[in-house]
Amino acid sequence: MTEQRAAEDAYGFLRGNTTGDLRFDERSESLKYVIGPEGRVVAPVTHSMLSALQTVLFVPDNAHDAMELGVTLVSLDPDGPGGAITDRWRIYHGDAASVHWAVLNIDAARYGPWVVDGQALTRPNPLAADEPSICRRINAQHRDALGRVCRHAAGMDVEQPLLVGVDPLGFDIRRRFDVVRVPAPTPMNSPTDVQRTFSLLSSSPDG
Repeated sequence: MTEQRAAEDAYGFLRGNTTGDLRFDERSESLKYVIGPEGRVVAPVTHSMLSALQTVLFVPDNAHDAMELGVTLVSLDPDGPGGAITDRWRIYHGDAASVHWAVLNIDAARYGPWVVDGQALTRPNPLAADEPSICRRINAQHRDALGRVCRHAAGMDVEQPLLVGVDPLGFDIRRRFDVVRVPAPTPMNSPTDVQRTFSLLSSSPDG
């Protein structure tokens, strides 16, 4: 694997998850995150996390094969500039237990034997401007098809699936307690690509 391929795979892995374990000053706690339109990782955090000297996010959890991201936490005001991203988090995960919010700036990541620069993992979503309308339309008109996508492409039967996000690499579909990631077979760079891919995934018996 080349360094560029490793960076692409690491980015896909980060986008394909929405949970991790944050280690901070010898402690570790579960964390649910979202990735905003500009590629920033955002999560509700505790004061102890914000004041920690060293923070590492393990995705999807603190296991031997997890991706390790060295992150710098920057406090985020939900009522200030950029605070709307906290609404996105609630759409994905529901109500937040913590009262503080933070942007987790990625300094670098360890993905298998590779070390990936954080800038390579912080990428704007080219579908961001169209994402809300895409989600509204599919949720309103194609709810049954969403269920088939989960079943065919992710191997899960999901009651009342809700499309909450889309990016070039796949679809984020919320179910009762978590978010199902459905990868796109090929990158989606336009709403037309999204519609074509969604139709393919909802009709193909093997995803």
